[in-house]
Amino acid sequence: MAGDALTPLVLTLKVAVLATLLAAFAGVACARALGRRRSFARDVGESLLTLPLVLPPTVLGYYLLVLLGRRGPIGAWLDAHFGVRLIFTWQGAVLAAAIAAFPLILRASRAAFLAVDAELENAARTLGLGEGAVFLRVTLPLAWRGVLAGALLAFARALGEFGATLMVAGNLPGRTQTLSLAIYDAVMAGDDARAETLVLVSLGVAIVVLVLAARLLQGNARAA
Repeated sequence: MAGDALTPLVLTLKVAVLATLLAAFAGVACARALGRRRSFARDVGESLLTLPLVLPPTVLGYYLLVLLGRRGPIGAWLDAHFGVRLIFTWQGAVLAAAIAAFPLILRASRAAFLAVDAELENAARTLGLGEGAVFLRVTLPLAWRGVLAGALLAFARALGEFGATLMVAGNLPGRTQTLSLAIYDAVMAGDDARAETLVLVSLGVAIVVLVLAARLLQGNARAA
């Protein structure tokens, strides 16, 4: 029974790790681009970027299908120029999970950057550092706990992604079937023993990730 959980577990971890890396890169970049100053335009932009967090997963999956399908603008372009097809592939699962997890790291990173003392950044600028150097040498080192906590939450979200992954990548055992999809399959087949094993594996991984994120956030609060 443990062997039945190994294949979807390995695939889930691969998808979650790659999705977290994509979400972290995009989330940190967007959080930095939003800056410190509040404005109506930036509030609207942040709200739009946060939409994947509140949209039903099936709605998110539908829009991804529209964009990434063979007739979609992005899917048709990738197919025509690179021969790449993301629908019903594990790479498609990575993209779906990354988009679903992206708002978590965006919001965590933005909060961490806003918590950094602006005077320290200004002092670095007076010493001749450019904006990129200020971010890499001052802002990011001071905000790393919040960013990493956001990445861990994004990883946990990617681990449990179901709806968007099902619509974009399908439920192909050994190819695109993640833990959450394997649990669904086992329940639908009436295989309670397999479902319980998969649930326990998924629960154990999620608890470890959430405990690590909580400890990082507590450390960040003490440091502040």
